[in-house]
Amino acid sequence: MSIADDFKTFLGNIKVDNEANISLRYGEITAALNKRFRETESKTANSLQVGSYGRWTAIKGISDLDMIYIIPEREWDTYKDGKQYAILRATKDAIQTRYPSTTVKVDRLVVQVLYKDFHIEVMPAFRQEDGSFKYPDTANGGSWKITKPQAELDEMREANQRKNRNLRRLCKITRAWKNKHGVAMGGLLIDTLAYNFLEATDEYDEKSYLYYGYMCRDFFKFLSDQPKQTEYAALGSRQRVKVKKRFEKRAKKAYELCSEAIEASGQTNERQKWRNVFGNGYPAPVSRAMEAAFADSTFRNTEEFIEDRFPLDIRYEMRIDCEVTQNGFRPTLLLNLLERHNILLRKKSLRFFIADGTDLPAGTSIYWKVLNRGDEAERRDMIRGQIISDGGNWERRESTDFRGNHCVDCFAVLNGVVVARDNILVPISAQSAEVS
Repeated sequence: MSIADDFKTFLGNIKVDNEANISLRYGEITAALNKRFRETESKTANSLQVGSYGRWTAIKGISDLDMIYIIPEREWDTYKDGKQYAILRATKDAIQTRYPSTTVKVDRLVVQVLYKDFHIEVMPAFRQEDGSFKYPDTANGGSWKITKPQAELDEMREANQRKNRNLRRLCKITRAWKNKHGVAMGGLLIDTLAYNFLEATDEYDEKSYLYYGYMCRDFFKFLSDQPKQTEYAALGSRQRVKVKKRFEKRAKKAYELCSEAIEASGQTNERQKWRNVFGNGYPAPVSRAMEAAFADSTFRNTEEFIEDRFPLDIRYEMRIDCEVTQNGFRPTLLLNLLERHNILLRKKSLRFFIADGTDLPAGTSIYWKVLNRGDEAERRDMIRGQIISDGGNWERRESTDFRGNHCVDCFAVLNGVVVARDNILVPISAQSAEVS
Protein backbone atom coordinates (compact mmCIF):
# COMPACT_ATOMS: atom_id res chain seq x y z
CA MET A 1 0.00 0.00 0.00
CA SER A 2 1.14 3.57 -0.68
CA ILE A 3 1.46 6.32 1.90
CA ALA A 4 -1.77 7.77 0.48
CA ASP A 5 -3.58 4.48 1.12
CA ASP A 6 -2.15 4.32 4.63
CA PHE A 7 -3.40 7.80 5.54
CA LYS A 8 -6.83 6.98 4.09
CA THR A 9 -6.94 3.83 6.23
CA PHE A 10 -5.68 5.79 9.24
CA LEU A 11 -8.46 8.36 8.96
CA GLY A 12 -10.99 5.56 8.56
CA ASN A 13 -9.66 3.84 11.66
CA ILE A 14 -10.02 6.95 13.85
CA LYS A 15 -13.41 8.16 12.66
CA VAL A 16 -16.22 8.43 15.20
CA ASP A 17 -17.68 4.94 15.46
CA ASN A 18 -20.80 5.57 17.58
CA GLU A 19 -22.56 8.24 15.55
CA ALA A 20 -25.91 6.47 15.75
CA ASN A 21 -25.80 6.44 19.56
CA ILE A 22 -24.67 10.07 19.72
CA SER A 23 -27.48 11.15 17.37
CA LEU A 24 -29.97 9.18 19.45
CA ARG A 25 -28.90 10.99 22.64
CA TYR A 26 -28.93 14.41 20.99
CA GLY A 27 -32.45 13.66 19.76
CA GLU A 28 -33.67 12.52 23.17
CA ILE A 29 -32.41 15.67 24.89
CA THR A 30 -33.83 17.92 22.16
CA ALA A 31 -37.24 16.25 22.39
CA ALA A 32 -37.32 16.64 26.18
CA LEU A 33 -36.51 20.36 25.96
CA ASN A 34 -38.91 20.99 23.09
CA LYS A 35 -41.65 19.37 25.20
CA ARG A 36 -40.83 21.65 28.14
CA PHE A 37 -40.43 24.94 26.28
CA ARG A 38 -42.54 24.52 23.13
CA GLU A 39 -45.03 21.68 23.68
CA THR A 40 -43.61 19.75 20.74
CA GLU A 41 -41.47 16.62 20.64
CA SER A 42 -39.24 17.26 17.65
CA LYS A 43 -35.85 15.57 17.99
CA THR A 44 -34.07 17.99 15.68
CA ALA A 45 -35.65 21.45 15.86
CA ASN A 46 -34.23 24.23 18.06
CA SER A 47 -30.93 22.55 18.93
CA LEU A 48 -27.44 22.96 17.52
CA GLN A 49 -24.59 20.47 17.65
CA VAL A 50 -21.45 22.46 18.41
CA GLY A 51 -17.91 21.74 19.54
CA SER A 52 -15.67 19.25 17.72
CA TYR A 53 -18.57 17.01 16.79
CA GLY A 54 -20.49 19.92 15.30
CA ARG A 55 -17.42 21.07 13.36
CA TRP A 56 -16.91 17.49 12.07
CA THR A 57 -13.39 17.32 13.51
CA ALA A 58 -14.02 14.76 16.26
CA ILE A 59 -12.48 11.30 16.23
CA LYS A 60 -13.16 7.91 17.76
CA GLY A 61 -13.31 8.07 21.54
CA ILE A 62 -14.81 11.55 21.83
CA SER A 63 -16.39 11.77 25.26
CA ASP A 64 -17.21 15.46 25.67
CA LEU A 65 -19.99 16.63 23.33
CA ASP A 66 -21.64 20.03 23.20
CA MET A 67 -25.12 21.21 22.34
CA ILE A 68 -26.96 24.52 22.35
CA TYR A 69 -30.68 24.44 22.95
CA ILE A 70 -32.39 27.59 21.69
CA ILE A 71 -34.80 28.91 24.31
CA PRO A 72 -37.91 30.66 22.88
CA GLU A 73 -37.55 34.44 22.78
CA ARG A 74 -40.72 34.85 24.84
CA GLU A 75 -38.93 33.30 27.84
CA TRP A 76 -36.36 36.12 28.03
CA ASP A 77 -38.43 38.24 30.40
CA THR A 78 -38.73 35.25 32.75
CA TYR A 79 -35.00 34.71 33.09
CA LYS A 80 -33.22 37.95 32.15
CA ASP A 81 -32.91 39.47 35.64
CA GLY A 82 -30.52 37.30 37.66
CA LYS A 83 -32.19 34.00 36.75
CA GLN A 84 -29.17 32.32 35.18
CA TYR A 85 -29.30 29.38 37.55
CA ALA A 86 -33.06 29.10 37.14
CA ILE A 87 -32.83 28.53 33.39
CA LEU A 88 -30.14 25.91 33.89
CA ARG A 89 -32.28 24.22 36.54
CA ALA A 90 -35.34 24.27 34.25
CA THR A 91 -33.25 22.67 31.53
CA LYS A 92 -31.97 20.04 33.93
CA ASP A 93 -35.44 19.24 35.28
CA ALA A 94 -36.89 18.83 31.79
CA ILE A 95 -34.25 16.28 30.84
CA GLN A 96 -34.38 14.49 34.19
CA THR A 97 -38.18 14.22 34.11
CA ARG A 98 -38.09 12.64 30.66
CA TYR A 99 -35.17 10.34 31.48
CA PRO A 100 -35.16 9.73 35.26
CA SER A 101 -32.50 7.00 35.16
CA THR A 102 -29.95 9.29 33.46
CA THR A 103 -27.52 11.33 35.58
CA VAL A 104 -28.11 15.03 34.93
CA LYS A 105 -26.22 17.83 36.71
CA VAL A 106 -26.19 21.64 36.67
CA ASP A 107 -22.73 23.11 36.15
CA ARG A 108 -21.62 26.73 36.00
CA LEU A 109 -22.48 27.31 32.32
CA VAL A 110 -24.21 24.14 31.17
CA VAL A 111 -26.27 21.12 32.12
CA GLN A 112 -24.26 17.90 32.02
CA VAL A 113 -26.03 14.77 30.80
CA LEU A 114 -23.85 11.78 31.70
CA TYR A 115 -24.01 8.57 29.71
CA LYS A 116 -21.79 5.50 29.98
CA ASP A 117 -19.18 6.33 27.33
CA PHE A 118 -19.68 10.06 26.80
CA HIS A 119 -21.54 13.04 28.16
CA ILE A 120 -23.32 15.94 26.52
CA GLU A 121 -23.07 19.48 27.87
CA VAL A 122 -26.29 21.33 27.11
CA MET A 123 -26.18 25.12 27.01
CA PRO A 124 -29.59 26.80 27.05
CA ALA A 125 -29.27 30.06 25.11
CA PHE A 126 -31.17 32.83 23.39
CA ARG A 127 -30.44 33.42 19.70
CA GLN A 128 -29.53 37.02 18.85
CA GLU A 129 -30.28 38.87 15.61
CA ASP A 130 -26.66 38.58 14.44
CA GLY A 131 -26.68 34.79 14.84
CA SER A 132 -24.80 34.74 18.14
CA PHE A 133 -26.21 33.26 21.36
CA LYS A 134 -26.68 34.74 24.81
CA TYR A 135 -26.04 32.13 27.51
CA PRO A 136 -26.12 32.06 31.33
CA ASP A 137 -23.05 32.20 33.57
CA THR A 138 -23.83 31.51 37.24
CA ALA A 139 -20.45 32.68 38.59
CA ASN A 140 -20.13 35.84 40.70
CA GLY A 141 -23.85 36.37 41.15
CA GLY A 142 -24.77 35.56 37.56
CA SER A 143 -24.41 37.24 34.15
CA TRP A 144 -25.22 36.76 30.47
CA LYS A 145 -22.45 36.17 27.94
CA ILE A 146 -22.19 35.83 24.17
CA THR A 147 -20.92 32.91 22.11
CA LYS A 148 -20.69 32.56 18.32
CA PRO A 149 -20.47 28.86 17.46
CA GLN A 150 -22.33 29.20 14.16
CA ALA A 151 -19.55 31.43 12.83
CA GLU A 152 -17.04 28.71 13.74
CA LEU A 153 -19.11 25.98 12.08
CA ASP A 154 -19.54 28.07 8.92
CA GLU A 155 -15.86 29.04 8.64
CA MET A 156 -14.74 25.45 9.22
CA ARG A 157 -17.00 24.24 6.41
CA GLU A 158 -15.94 26.98 3.99
CA ALA A 159 -12.21 26.73 4.76
CA ASN A 160 -12.33 22.96 4.43
CA GLN A 161 -13.65 23.39 0.89
CA ARG A 162 -11.03 26.02 0.07
CA LYS A 163 -8.26 23.72 1.28
CA ASN A 164 -9.28 20.62 -0.70
CA ARG A 165 -10.93 19.01 2.36
CA ASN A 166 -7.59 18.91 4.12
CA LEU A 167 -8.52 21.08 7.12
CA ARG A 168 -10.90 18.69 8.85
CA ARG A 169 -8.59 15.77 8.15
CA LEU A 170 -5.61 17.60 9.64
CA CYS A 171 -7.70 18.40 12.73
CA LYS A 172 -8.56 14.71 13.15
CA ILE A 173 -4.98 13.57 12.61
CA THR A 174 -3.80 16.08 15.23
CA ARG A 175 -6.29 14.70 17.73
CA ALA A 176 -4.83 11.23 17.24
CA TRP A 177 -1.38 12.66 17.99
CA LYS A 178 -2.51 14.43 21.15
CA ASN A 179 -4.23 11.25 22.38
CA LYS A 180 -1.11 9.18 21.69
CA HIS A 181 1.25 11.55 23.50
CA GLY A 182 -1.00 12.94 26.24
CA VAL A 183 -1.05 16.52 24.96
CA ALA A 184 -3.78 18.48 26.75
CA MET A 185 -5.01 20.65 23.88
CA GLY A 186 -8.67 21.62 23.56
CA GLY A 187 -10.55 20.83 20.38
CA LEU A 188 -11.19 24.45 19.41
CA LEU A 189 -7.51 25.28 19.92
CA ILE A 190 -6.47 22.40 17.63
CA ASP A 191 -8.98 23.43 14.97
CA THR A 192 -7.93 27.09 15.16
CA LEU A 193 -4.22 26.31 14.85
CA ALA A 194 -4.80 23.91 11.96
CA TYR A 195 -6.89 26.60 10.30
CA ASN A 196 -4.19 29.22 10.84
CA PHE A 197 -1.53 26.93 9.38
CA LEU A 198 -3.40 26.09 6.19
CA GLU A 199 -4.56 29.69 5.73
CA ALA A 200 -0.92 30.82 5.90
CA THR A 201 0.17 28.61 2.99
CA ASP A 202 -1.10 27.47 -0.38
CA GLU A 203 1.27 24.49 -0.42
CA TYR A 204 -1.50 21.94 0.17
CA ASP A 205 -4.45 23.66 -1.54
CA GLU A 206 -4.42 21.15 -4.39
CA LYS A 207 -2.77 18.20 -2.64
CA SER A 208 -4.32 15.27 -0.82
CA TYR A 209 -3.44 12.00 0.95
CA LEU A 210 -0.15 11.39 -0.88
CA TYR A 211 1.29 14.53 0.73
CA TYR A 212 -0.16 14.15 4.22
CA GLY A 213 3.16 13.09 5.70
CA TYR A 214 4.70 16.38 4.59
CA MET A 215 1.61 18.33 5.66
CA CYS A 216 1.78 16.85 9.16
CA ARG A 217 5.51 17.48 9.41
CA ASP A 218 5.08 21.10 8.38
CA PHE A 219 2.14 21.61 10.72
CA PHE A 220 4.08 20.33 13.72
CA LYS A 221 6.94 22.66 12.77
CA PHE A 222 4.36 25.47 12.67
CA LEU A 223 3.16 24.50 16.16
CA SER A 224 6.67 24.24 17.57
CA ASP A 225 7.47 27.75 16.32
CA GLN A 226 4.41 29.39 17.89
CA PRO A 227 5.08 32.31 20.23
CA LYS A 228 4.31 31.63 23.86
CA GLN A 229 0.92 33.32 23.98
CA THR A 230 -1.95 32.62 26.33
CA GLU A 231 -4.80 32.71 23.81
CA TYR A 232 -5.77 32.71 20.13
CA ALA A 233 -8.65 34.14 18.13
CA ALA A 234 -10.94 31.25 17.15
CA LEU A 235 -11.63 30.60 13.49
CA GLY A 236 -14.77 32.36 12.32
CA SER A 237 -15.98 33.80 15.62
CA ARG A 238 -12.65 35.43 16.61
CA GLN A 239 -13.56 34.71 20.22
CA ARG A 240 -10.68 34.01 22.59
CA VAL A 241 -9.39 30.43 22.89
CA LYS A 242 -7.17 29.97 25.94
CA VAL A 243 -3.97 27.92 25.94
CA LYS A 244 -4.12 25.90 29.16
CA LYS A 245 -0.88 23.93 28.70
CA ARG A 246 2.16 24.53 26.53
CA PHE A 247 2.44 22.33 23.43
CA GLU A 248 5.49 23.64 21.56
CA LYS A 249 8.02 21.16 23.00
CA ARG A 250 5.90 18.12 22.16
CA ALA A 251 5.14 19.53 18.73
CA LYS A 252 8.87 19.81 18.08
CA LYS A 253 9.27 16.13 18.98
CA ALA A 254 6.38 15.28 16.64
CA TYR A 255 8.10 17.22 13.86
CA GLU A 256 11.24 15.16 14.41
CA LEU A 257 9.27 11.90 14.40
CA CYS A 258 7.51 12.89 11.18
CA SER A 259 10.86 13.71 9.58
CA GLU A 260 12.17 10.28 10.56
CA ALA A 261 9.07 8.61 9.12
CA ILE A 262 9.46 10.47 5.82
CA GLU A 263 13.11 9.45 5.63
CA ALA A 264 12.03 5.82 6.15
CA SER A 265 9.78 5.92 3.07
CA GLY A 266 9.68 2.51 1.41
CA GLN A 267 11.48 0.78 4.26
CA THR A 268 10.03 -2.00 6.39
CA ASN A 269 9.89 0.26 9.45
CA GLU A 270 8.04 3.12 7.75
CA ARG A 271 4.64 2.32 9.19
CA GLN A 272 6.05 1.87 12.68
CA LYS A 273 7.64 5.30 12.41
CA TRP A 274 4.23 6.83 11.67
CA ARG A 275 2.63 4.82 14.49
CA ASN A 276 5.20 6.40 16.82
CA VAL A 277 3.61 9.73 15.92
CA PHE A 278 -0.09 8.86 15.75
CA GLY A 279 -0.62 5.63 17.66
CA ASN A 280 -2.24 2.34 16.74
CA GLY A 281 -4.86 3.92 14.50
CA TYR A 282 -2.19 4.15 11.82
CA PRO A 283 -1.86 0.88 9.82
CA ALA A 284 0.42 -1.67 11.43
CA PRO A 285 3.57 -2.99 9.74
CA VAL A 286 3.06 -6.27 7.89
CA SER A 287 6.07 -8.52 8.17
CA ARG A 288 5.94 -12.23 7.55
CA ALA A 289 9.36 -12.53 9.11
CA MET A 290 8.07 -10.89 12.27
CA GLU A 291 5.00 -13.12 12.35
CA ALA A 292 7.21 -16.17 11.95
CA ALA A 293 9.49 -14.96 14.69
CA PHE A 294 6.56 -14.63 17.09
CA ALA A 295 5.33 -18.07 16.10
CA ASP A 296 8.73 -19.63 16.85
CA SER A 297 9.55 -17.51 19.90
CA THR A 298 9.91 -18.88 23.39
CA PHE A 299 8.11 -15.93 24.98
CA ARG A 300 4.46 -14.91 25.02
CA ASN A 301 3.39 -11.59 23.51
CA THR A 302 1.40 -10.41 26.53
CA GLU A 303 1.40 -6.68 25.76
CA GLU A 304 -2.00 -4.97 26.02
CA PHE A 305 -3.01 -1.67 24.44
CA ILE A 306 -5.06 0.99 26.17
CA GLU A 307 -7.13 1.61 23.02
CA ASP A 308 -8.53 -1.91 23.37
CA ARG A 309 -9.71 -1.21 26.93
CA PHE A 310 -10.98 2.37 26.92
CA PRO A 311 -11.77 5.22 24.51
CA LEU A 312 -9.12 7.95 24.46
CA ASP A 313 -10.00 11.63 24.74
CA ILE A 314 -7.05 13.45 26.35
CA ARG A 315 -8.21 16.61 28.13
CA TYR A 316 -5.88 16.96 31.14
CA GLU A 317 -2.15 17.24 31.75
CA MET A 318 -0.42 14.57 33.84
CA ARG A 319 3.27 13.93 34.54
CA ILE A 320 4.77 10.88 36.21
CA ASP A 321 8.17 10.45 37.83
CA CYS A 322 10.04 7.66 39.59
CA GLU A 323 11.82 7.55 42.95
CA VAL A 324 14.86 5.25 42.96
CA THR A 325 16.12 3.78 46.25
CA GLN A 326 18.83 1.30 47.24
CA ASN A 327 20.11 0.20 50.62
CA GLY A 328 22.74 2.61 51.85
CA PHE A 329 21.90 5.34 49.34
CA ARG A 330 19.71 8.42 49.48
CA PRO A 331 16.52 8.21 47.36
CA THR A 332 16.72 10.11 44.09
CA LEU A 333 14.45 10.78 41.13
CA LEU A 334 14.95 8.65 38.04
CA LEU A 335 15.25 11.55 35.62
CA ASN A 336 17.97 13.16 37.74
CA LEU A 337 19.78 9.84 38.04
CA LEU A 338 19.72 9.22 34.32
CA GLU A 339 21.18 12.66 33.65
CA ARG A 340 24.27 11.61 35.60
CA HIS A 341 24.61 7.90 34.88
CA ASN A 342 22.49 7.24 31.76
CA ILE A 343 21.40 3.80 32.95
CA LEU A 344 20.12 2.06 36.08
CA LEU A 345 21.95 -0.76 37.82
CA ARG A 346 20.33 -3.83 39.39
CA LYS A 347 18.93 -4.22 42.90
CA LYS A 348 17.24 -0.85 42.96
CA SER A 349 13.66 -0.22 44.12
CA LEU A 350 11.45 1.96 41.95
CA ARG A 351 8.35 3.90 42.98
CA PHE A 352 6.50 5.39 40.05
CA PHE A 353 4.12 8.16 41.05
CA ILE A 354 2.11 11.05 39.64
CA ALA A 355 4.30 14.12 40.07
CA ASP A 356 1.79 16.51 38.53
CA GLY A 357 -1.89 15.63 38.38
CA THR A 358 -3.55 18.63 39.93
CA ASP A 359 -5.88 19.04 36.93
CA LEU A 360 -7.34 15.55 37.25
CA PRO A 361 -10.97 15.64 38.45
CA ALA A 362 -12.24 13.79 41.49
CA GLY A 363 -13.23 10.23 40.66
CA THR A 364 -10.29 9.64 38.31
CA SER A 365 -8.86 6.10 38.35
CA ILE A 366 -5.22 5.31 37.57
CA TYR A 367 -3.93 2.40 35.49
CA TRP A 368 -0.32 1.32 34.91
CA LYS A 369 1.45 -0.61 32.17
CA VAL A 370 4.98 -1.98 32.66
CA LEU A 371 6.54 -3.19 29.41
CA ASN A 372 9.86 -5.05 29.53
CA ARG A 373 12.00 -4.95 26.41
CA GLY A 374 15.16 -6.67 25.25
CA ASP A 375 16.65 -10.11 24.75
CA GLU A 376 16.66 -10.98 28.44
CA ALA A 377 12.98 -10.09 28.87
CA GLU A 378 12.15 -12.37 25.94
CA ARG A 379 14.42 -15.16 27.17
CA ARG A 380 12.75 -15.07 30.59
CA ASP A 381 9.29 -14.79 29.00
CA MET A 382 8.66 -11.61 31.00
CA ILE A 383 7.81 -8.85 28.55
CA ARG A 384 4.65 -8.17 30.59
CA GLY A 385 2.74 -5.14 29.26
CA GLN A 386 -0.60 -5.81 30.95
CA ILE A 387 -2.74 -2.81 31.93
CA ILE A 388 -3.46 -2.94 35.66
CA SER A 389 -5.41 -0.70 38.04
CA ASP A 390 -3.42 0.57 41.00
CA GLY A 391 -6.42 0.28 43.32
CA GLY A 392 -6.45 3.93 44.31
CA ASN A 393 -2.82 4.33 45.42
CA TRP A 394 -1.77 6.47 42.46
CA GLU A 395 1.65 4.79 42.45
CA ARG A 396 3.37 1.64 41.20
CA ARG A 397 6.28 -0.14 42.89
CA GLU A 398 8.79 -2.15 40.85
CA SER A 399 12.46 -3.17 40.99
CA THR A 400 15.36 -3.36 38.54
CA ASP A 401 15.88 -7.02 37.75
CA PHE A 402 17.36 -7.42 34.26
CA ARG A 403 18.75 -5.36 31.42
CA GLY A 404 16.86 -3.61 28.65
CA ASN A 405 15.15 -0.33 27.76
CA HIS A 406 11.82 -0.65 29.49
CA CYS A 407 8.78 1.59 29.55
CA VAL A 408 6.18 2.44 32.20
CA ASP A 409 2.90 4.03 31.08
CA CYS A 410 0.31 5.67 33.28
CA PHE A 411 -3.31 6.30 32.28
CA ALA A 412 -5.94 8.43 34.03
CA VAL A 413 -9.46 7.12 33.41
CA LEU A 414 -12.62 9.12 34.14
CA ASN A 415 -16.10 7.73 33.48
CA GLY A 416 -14.61 4.94 31.38
CA VAL A 417 -12.50 7.28 29.18
CA VAL A 418 -8.72 7.89 29.20
CA VAL A 419 -8.43 11.63 29.83
CA ALA A 420 -4.69 11.90 30.57
CA ARG A 421 -1.56 9.81 30.03
CA ASP A 422 2.20 9.89 30.43
CA ASN A 423 5.14 7.49 30.23
CA ILE A 424 8.71 7.20 31.37
CA LEU A 425 11.58 5.13 29.98
CA VAL A 426 13.60 2.92 32.32
CA PRO A 427 16.97 1.92 30.81
CA ILE A 428 18.71 -0.79 32.82
CA SER A 429 22.34 -1.72 32.32
CA ALA A 430 23.71 -5.00 31.02
CA GLN A 431 25.05 -5.66 34.52
CA SER A 432 21.49 -6.44 35.55
CA ALA A 433 18.42 -5.24 33.64
CA GLU A 434 14.84 -4.36 33.66
CA VAL A 435 11.73 -3.93 35.69
CA SER A 436 10.26 -6.99 37.35
